[in-house]
Amino acid sequence: MMRLGAHESISGGLHKAFDRARSVGCDAVQIFVKPNRSWAVKPLTEEDIAHFKSKAQETDIRPVVAHASYLLNLASPKEDLWQKSRDTLIVELERCEALDVPYLVLHPGSHVGSGEEAGLKRVAQALGEVQAATPGFRARILLETTAGQGTNLGYKFEHLAWLIEHAPEGERLGVCLDTCHVFAAGYELRAAEGYEATMEKFDRIISLARLKALHLNDSKGDLGSRKDRHEHIGQGYIGLEGFRNLLNDPRLEGLPGLLETPKSNDLHEDRENLVVLRELVG
Repeated sequence: MMRLGAHESISGGLHKAFDRARSVGCDAVQIFVKPNRSWAVKPLTEEDIAHFKSKAQETDIRPVVAHASYLLNLASPKEDLWQKSRDTLIVELERCEALDVPYLVLHPGSHVGSGEEAGLKRVAQALGEVQAATPGFRARILLETTAGQGTNLGYKFEHLAWLIEHAPEGERLGVCLDTCHVFAAGYELRAAEGYEATMEKFDRIISLARLKALHLNDSKGDLGSRKDRHEHIGQGYIGLEGFRNLLNDPRLEGLPGLLETPKSNDLHEDRENLVVLRELVG
């Protein structure tokens, strides 16, 4: 089965995410490798790195998947924001490499009116420059499927396939599939035949070999709504059957399946959603 987990806070130190993840029953975990809402970043100390690695070993929560800051927009036509986004992505990938975090999930970006073709070209150029600045890294960028809200790129499998093909060193890129996003973008997951058609399309256009992580989120919006609004498992428009299809798909065995659903400070929602997911297996 998938290695199930959730996105957990790094408040109080990166290593604290492991304690939160363990408290709710995670096998895998997703984190930010720096504060998400700020461009500024304090360099990692040797102590930070040692503490993080020792917690990873102690809890055996793996893989750890990082998520890039939401401030980044590699598709931006504004040169200053584009450069800042590229440079910050390099820093985040360097942090992943130092921490032995294998994957960094990235939203492709928003073209903000310049058009999809222009936006995709900007993203491909930025990705090429990031890869050139990080030769030999084991940490890989995973392009995330999006809902297509506003001018966001990545709501068609073809967008991600184009980026993998056209970004320099595109062979180093992988993909993260978000259930809420693909469903809101118009890809069916609920009935077995609809789910199979979606996965067949993913495999034909991108290749399932590129799929390295999944975000398991139900959707507040209906199929094709283009709304990026996450709901608790079984309480949205995807419903339990859609997640049953995913969790029992042998092609996804061993991949991290990570919740990004709303939660309160005591994290009880993560615990409850993980129980619901595990009950759908088999």
